[in-house]
Amino acid sequence: MNRYVNYSALKHYFNVSNSYVLNKLRLVIFPWRHRPWTRIPKAVGPSQADGMFLPPRDDLNSPDMYIPVMAFVTYILLYTMLAGIRGHFHPELLGKLASTAFAIVLLEILGLKFGCYLLNINNESQLLDLVAYSGYKFVGIIATILIQELSSNGWLRFLGFFYFFSSNAFFLLRSLKYVLLPETSTDNPRGTVQAVARAQRNRRTQFLFIYSYVVQFVFMWILTTG
Repeated sequence: MNRYVNYSALKHYFNVSNSYVLNKLRLVIFPWRHRPWTRIPKAVGPSQADGMFLPPRDDLNSPDMYIPVMAFVTYILLYTMLAGIRGHFHPELLGKLASTAFAIVLLEILGLKFGCYLLNINNESQLLDLVAYSGYKFVGIIATILIQELSSNGWLRFLGFFYFFSSNAFFLLRSLKYVLLPETSTDNPRGTVQAVARAQRNRRTQFLFIYSYVVQFVFMWILTTG
């Protein structure tokens, strides 16, 4: 298993604290005035690799997997519980919801990786970062489902969905900038690298916008409406 899963790297994403979880949830739901969005790098020695960042408990901008995993599980349990209250629960529903949600997350990550490949974006921690960021949508989905359950007003339901979709999209747009729009490398001559960055930056920005808004709207709508 160690050949396929870097447990040391994975452990980094679960290094959270209670205060981090509360502040991160607040950031995902209300990201509009947050500054700055850059992550805090570790103090590294000359023999260590660059690009390492502080764990989530020490950096609010660091992606974690605790919140996405818990939100994923909560979404499935909440949806099945509400179905049971309405008298629509059946044993297959749990598996169907889990399979659909997992398939959407997997499709999203594969699409992101393919886009990164086409745009020549490379980052050692990129895959695990993308897995983490893909799960934050479930926070807004849970809130939207609760609003839809508590209110019979169609406009309020739509406004609830639109707000949490917008907050998630804005959060991703800002957070993923360092992954999809990385700083230029120093491995190549400065002028050449800057020319490549200028040529690709618009395409990368468009890709990030489409992922954060168009793709998230479709997937959140599917998961919210069931």
